[in-house]
Amino acid sequence: MTSGRELPSATVLPLRRPPIRQSTVVASDRAHTFEVFVATMGAWWPVEPFSAGGGRVRDVTFEQRPGGRVYETWDDGSTVDWGTVRTWEPPHRFAMSWLVTGTATEVELTFTALGAARTLVAVEHRGWEALSDAELTDDCALPGGYAGGSFTRGWATILGSFAATLGAPPDTPPEDPR
Repeated sequence: MTSGRELPSATVLPLRRPPIRQSTVVASDRAHTFEVFVATMGAWWPVEPFSAGGGRVRDVTFEQRPGGRVYETWDDGSTVDWGTVRTWEPPHRFAMSWLVTGTATEVELTFTALGAARTLVAVEHRGWEALSDAELTDDCALPGGYAGGSFTRGWATILGSFAATLGAPPDTPPEDPR
């Protein structure tokens, strides 16, 4: 039985500013992978060019709790915030605000066990709709901004640096879950 009324057809619009998704596989179990990612970020993160201070950066700190800060510390003791931890579910995932884009976006990292010593590490950087058109084209660590693909290239480089720390499983190329 119908009411005689037709529902308006829904129009599905493409996402104007889709999230950036990158991933890699490392030769490490999930718990260890997660711990190395957050506890030793200052050792493996490529601060040249992916930081505010570049060569002045002496450490990157990840406060491992909801509401915790993620920040870089310079050689003179000053700090620059990268974001705040929004979701904290070790060793499965975390999400944080990302302040490096001017207007805050969000970064989520997930850690998926693929075997005893294989973990898929995936990043999704989203929230681009909050940025103005000018912010989308502003250079960040790499030229071109979001619109020019610099964040896609940047996250691939960052995950590559992390994978080099733990090692990639033999015969396993990096994956992109797009």
